[in-house]
Amino acid sequence: MVRAVFFGLRTLICMAVFSATIGIATAQTRVGSIAVDGNLRVPDSTVISLMEFEPGQVVSNDDINDSVQRIMASGLFETASVQPSGGGLRVTVVERPTVNRINIEGNQRIEDAELLPFVELTPRRVFSPQQAEADANAIADYYASRARLSATVTPRIIRRSDNRVDVIYEVSEARVVENERISFVGNRAFSDRRLRRVINTKQASLFRQLIQRDTFVPERIAFDRQLLTDFYRSRGYIDFEVLNVTTQLSQERDATFLTFTVREGQSFNVGQVSVSSEFPEMNLEEYRRALRIRTGQTWSPNLIEEQINRLERLATRQGADFARVDPRVTRNDRELTLDVEFAIVRGPRVFVERIDIEGNQTTLDRVVRRQFDTVEGDPFNPREIRNAAERIRALGFFANVDVDTREGSAADQVVVDVEVEEQPTGNLSFGGSFSDDTGFALAIGFSERNFLGRGQSLSFDIQSGGENRRGIISFREPAFLGRDVTFGLDLSYETTSFNDATYETEVLRFSPSIGFPVGEFSRLTLFYEIASEDILNVSADASPIIAAEAGRQTKSAIGYSYTLDRIRGGLNPNRGVRLTFRQELAGLGGDTEYLRTQASATFQRDILSEEVTLRAIVEGGTIQSFSGGTTRVTDRYFLSSRQLRGFSARGVGPRDTGAVDSDVLGGNTFMSIRLEADFPLGLPEEYGISGGVFFDAASLWDLDNTAGVNPVDDGFELRTAVGVSLFWTTPIGPLRLNFSKPLEKNPLDDENTFDITISTRF
Repeated sequence: MVRAVFFGLRTLICMAVFSATIGIATAQTRVGSIAVDGNLRVPDSTVISLMEFEPGQVVSNDDINDSVQRIMASGLFETASVQPSGGGLRVTVVERPTVNRINIEGNQRIEDAELLPFVELTPRRVFSPQQAEADANAIADYYASRARLSATVTPRIIRRSDNRVDVIYEVSEARVVENERISFVGNRAFSDRRLRRVINTKQASLFRQLIQRDTFVPERIAFDRQLLTDFYRSRGYIDFEVLNVTTQLSQERDATFLTFTVREGQSFNVGQVSVSSEFPEMNLEEYRRALRIRTGQTWSPNLIEEQINRLERLATRQGADFARVDPRVTRNDRELTLDVEFAIVRGPRVFVERIDIEGNQTTLDRVVRRQFDTVEGDPFNPREIRNAAERIRALGFFANVDVDTREGSAADQVVVDVEVEEQPTGNLSFGGSFSDDTGFALAIGFSERNFLGRGQSLSFDIQSGGENRRGIISFREPAFLGRDVTFGLDLSYETTSFNDATYETEVLRFSPSIGFPVGEFSRLTLFYEIASEDILNVSADASPIIAAEAGRQTKSAIGYSYTLDRIRGGLNPNRGVRLTFRQELAGLGGDTEYLRTQASATFQRDILSEEVTLRAIVEGGTIQSFSGGTTRVTDRYFLSSRQLRGFSARGVGPRDTGAVDSDVLGGNTFMSIRLEADFPLGLPEEYGISGGVFFDAASLWDLDNTAGVNPVDDGFELRTAVGVSLFWTTPIGPLRLNFSKPLEKNPLDDENTFDITISTRF
């Protein structure tokens, strides 16, 4: 009986508890009024709107909890609660503080001004912990891009009165992570040393505190992979791949060991070359003659691309506007050759609707637009658009260039979008040189490659050494009258007072010029020059020849120069040639009459897996006076230390042996041959030191004014010299040290066995 009563009581209690629980879970409140407490800045209406309740609405506890979440999600409050109160709801909130000020502390290597742009929080705005964390991460990412991978940034707050806080970003900068070693796995054709010259990332050098590219920047790896791929494929390695790039941190986390794993494959040559066409009226023989590719040549994507451009330009000139060239390649693994058929096919009839350019704040639209051979309304050629994009990048005005296409107002219309990001185009340069005969010479210059955003260049150069002074102002307009014509203006003023000369000179020159292309790799420049040339302060002991030439004369001359450059613009990366030919005719007014002819040829080739560079430079010139006149010392040639090492700049050539100082008179004819080889010395690459050897042979002879003067030695006499060079890459620029020894010389020649040149740009 007792057990039955006890069981009944327990059952009744459980039912009561269950009923109460159901009642709580299903309790509802009618929204009669809403009161807000704790808000100082945020209006009541804003809080009520965040709850999303209507007057008279019946809400459950779940609805109230959801309203609290919406209030908190606004980011305006630190805490919030909602409670039923007197037939309505009462909302109690604690507002987030406002930002009083923002500081960055602990940063010593990077200034506040460089870091603050990454901070999104601003004073007098509501403080957000999430935004503070995001700002700290952005600052840490910037430190990582500056090779400080272990840098940490911690946001902290300091409470102030009136519900304000100071936000402090505490920075622990950590040490710079350097590329201690860059190595390659899988490379057989080219050494690690050669491949390290290809990539943009560099190995830590002796000057690791100043050189920035020897620090580890993850974003640079993708660019390095592309550079390696382009390098190999331009040398016929069509199957080349960068399989993997691994990075290992040292135990101290201040250095990385970077390893590129590559697969080279085999180098392929060009096999059979043919041309076909879908246009029956085309003369295929004319297209074959336009090709500049031959069997046995090293395969290169650039080589094929160039032939495609040639054929498409020819087709356009002949009226086949929508002709496209499709290279069809057949691989022959047995012979390691690639046969290529240039198939001229009909492309889609699509036109360029317009070209939109954005991002250029300084550079004028026309500077970018003139890089396009295509204008609005022309047939759309994807290859021409890609080539234009490369030309825009080659200007050097922009840090980034993106060129994309999209469908225009109709299916047969295309819009070309050009997005550019500008970069500084001004350079301040400092340079110097040292030699035994002239001592130290200083050069200071300033150049702007995009003057006033017009694509023009303006430069000022001042050179000073000993008693010699020279100032030059140059201006270039690369698209004169909207054409591929370069208009130039040069103004120079020069004074000389050489230690071994018995006279001084003062020369003021002004020269306008116009240059234009005459071939794929060649250019012709026409120029005019007017100059005032004064020989003054002639010593009483000077040669009678120089004494007779003293005084001021005016020169007025026209001329031209032709340049063929296959070293920079050629398609073979291992060899090239540069030819120049120049003639100048003086006598269109003025006091002097002569014809000056000068030519030079440079041949260059890389051998031994491109570790050694061979170079041969041949140069010569002659000047002939007219109308029974004679040349002056300001017109004649003097061999420089660049043309003949081992001798002073004015140390060889015709002399007046009867004069007290055996004055050097210059010559009307000269020739120079220079043979050079540059190679690594086997030193650790981080030293930045390589070597070279050279052999120079030159002669300066012939005068047209020797009558009635003491014996003058103006005959042909060969001078030769050999020497070694040291090339040292330093933070102040590349240094070249030449140590020379003359082999064949005249007893009167002035020798110069050592010279050093320095040049750099900031």
